[in-house]
Amino acid sequence: MREMYPKNGRVILHVDMNCFFASVEIAHDSSLQGKPLAVAGNEKERKGIIITCSYEAREYGIRTTMPLWEAKRLCPQLVVRRPNFTLYRKASFQMFQILSRFTEKIQPVSIDEGYLDITDCYALGSPLEIAKMIQQALLTELQLPCSIGIAPNLFLAKTASDMKKPLGITVLRKRDIPELIWPLPVGAMHGIGEKTAEKLNDIHIQTIEQLAKGDEHIIRAKIGKHGVDLQRRAKGMDDREVDPSQMGQHKSVGNSTTFSKDMDEEKELLDMLERLSKSVSKRLQKRTLVSYNIQIMIKYHDRRTVTRSKQLKNAIWEERDIFQAASRLWKQHWDGDSVRLLGVTATEIEWKTESVKQLDLFSYEEDAKKEPLLAVIDQINDKYGTPLLQRGSQLLRKQEKSFQQKLENKFM
Repeated sequence: MREMYPKNGRVILHVDMNCFFASVEIAHDSSLQGKPLAVAGNEKERKGIIITCSYEAREYGIRTTMPLWEAKRLCPQLVVRRPNFTLYRKASFQMFQILSRFTEKIQPVSIDEGYLDITDCYALGSPLEIAKMIQQALLTELQLPCSIGIAPNLFLAKTASDMKKPLGITVLRKRDIPELIWPLPVGAMHGIGEKTAEKLNDIHIQTIEQLAKGDEHIIRAKIGKHGVDLQRRAKGMDDREVDPSQMGQHKSVGNSTTFSKDMDEEKELLDMLERLSKSVSKRLQKRTLVSYNIQIMIKYHDRRTVTRSKQLKNAIWEERDIFQAASRLWKQHWDGDSVRLLGVTATEIEWKTESVKQLDLFSYEEDAKKEPLLAVIDQINDKYGTPLLQRGSQLLRKQEKSFQQKLENKFM
């Protein structure tokens, strides 16, 4: 099959799962098959928006980010499931395990998509045959549909996978670009968001062809080096390689919440910041990860968004340390105005066993002593759903809060 592969170029696959969250729910519960299904937040709160939906639901005009009440108006028989991220992460892990049977050159892009470099896989069959084998394996073993793009580089492979959904396989060559890609509006191009499209429109670039043939100096002046990269991709050029080092790695671990009403009480906001820190800590520890940078996001009632981060000298993973860093950022940057959304994110992630934590002997021994106990506390609380056991630092904070509340009740 070597003759089916280029002598000098590459063969890249982009595997993109179709309606991933909804498909996982259907695979987990076969009674949902063929029904209009949506995965959505809480209907009674502002979080009640569609995260994803099945193709049956899309036939009614239901789309991602649509309010749930509107989706139910369009389709009264819509079946709604709350998101189950534990289930989705498990399915994602199984998906990448299947992909790794074909090549070690895999680069995850998100929970439900990734690139494969199959340039040296000619012994397995032609690129089209390999794509069909991957698609069939995911469908047979996991009951999960996917679309696959086949192309000479990452950009074209990603573009190709979007062309036929669900269960599509598309081959996109450089010679196809003028006919298939150039007539499209520039905003339809992968890597171009709404703001970038507006900037390009400002310099009279409306289509991908106009981007490909535009003046490089004008494009660079308007949107910088990124604009030049986009122009090269519009011409079908993309030198990026599939990076296997990203397999299994995490760029960030974060949690955020949108309040059902504007919030301006600092105590309540700090309580939420603490809960978010706990959630981030649990996810880090579950994956044996540590963080060297903590970031908070504050979105105000008027849609102003402030994102601030703190670089850390040592790696952290415990709730108390994450909350301490997050609360310091909060006190430095909250302007006292009403808040609609609050988020905490751990970035600069490393595996715990690989992290270089500068500890003296005493602190190292203290960490080592605490870890088994902290794990048991989390296991018991997870099992019974309520915090039956708490750490001393948590109890102390609660006592301080209780005392503060009593003072407020008495004198305010």
